[in-house]
Amino acid sequence: MNRTRLVRRTAGLIAAGAVLALTACTSAPGASDADAGGGGTTTLKVATIGLVSDGALLLGQEQGFFEDEGIVLETSVVANPPAGLAAAQGGQVDIAYAPSIPLLNALSGGVPLKVVAPADGYIDGAAESDDPASLDDTGLYASAGSGISDVADLEGATIAVPARKAQLEVVITDALDRAGVDPGSIEWVVLDFTSAVAALQTGTVDAAGLVSPFTSEAGEAGATFVDAPSVGFFEEGAVGLWTAGESTIAAKPDAIAAFQRAVAKSNAYANEHPEEAIQAGIDYTGSTLSVDDIKLPFWPAEVAPIDLQRVDDKLVDLGFLPAAVDLEGVVVSAE
Repeated sequence: MNRTRLVRRTAGLIAAGAVLALTACTSAPGASDADAGGGGTTTLKVATIGLVSDGALLLGQEQGFFEDEGIVLETSVVANPPAGLAAAQGGQVDIAYAPSIPLLNALSGGVPLKVVAPADGYIDGAAESDDPASLDDTGLYASAGSGISDVADLEGATIAVPARKAQLEVVITDALDRAGVDPGSIEWVVLDFTSAVAALQTGTVDAAGLVSPFTSEAGEAGATFVDAPSVGFFEEGAVGLWTAGESTIAAKPDAIAAFQRAVAKSNAYANEHPEEAIQAGIDYTGSTLSVDDIKLPFWPAEVAPIDLQRVDDKLVDLGFLPAAVDLEGVVVSAE
């Protein structure tokens, strides 16, 4: 089955800036701001970046897992992960989605954020699977005329990415490093995905980091698949995370604990009923893709310490962070 995730997934992950743009709010009726521990319901404002994998959260809401815990979700879509993190820090939302890379960048800058639950990620052993590309919604493609067929061929190449120092450059740099290619030899060119596919066709660039469905467009236009860089970088475990500001966790401990329990039920249910979860995500994002077009997401049961530590270590080793982030206490244990 050819499954490709919605473009907004990685486009959101790599977008720069932190301008808050809350839209498309949804919530259930009858919510109050009373603490869930008092026998009423608590409304939690949750910022997403509009991913198909949000379907787990939405399906859990439909199944009543949050209602059972006394939680009403009010979801909204923000421009990108930094915007969500800024909203969580400032108290504009209670919880925000962010992948580990922008979260670690924020933590490195001293932003007081915590991880409260897993949002999405990769199955155990994903990077070692027989076909890791089938699990990765990103791809590194080479121009047909470049003669490049492997990461090791990229020494001195011109590679297009949609933003500098963001996720696609990070994961491609990791792939280069593992292949023994000096990342410093690369000429990075900033192009949007449509322009990058066109540049591959004309040979203006040697290679480009893309997301689906631009990966399919590049392949259909004759570009050569080189690598699945994201699964190679993250390897396995939780990648997308539900985060909250320290002040929110201190002010609403019962509600956060209830959210954690409901997410655990929601993720387990989504893994058992993936087509339902994908359809919920498609409906939420307004995508025109079908369930069969979506690469199967995975919703982890927990955020293991190694999930963050692995990324932290790699960001330091690759020069994207000046020093390791102190991860002690960053992950809030579920009760």
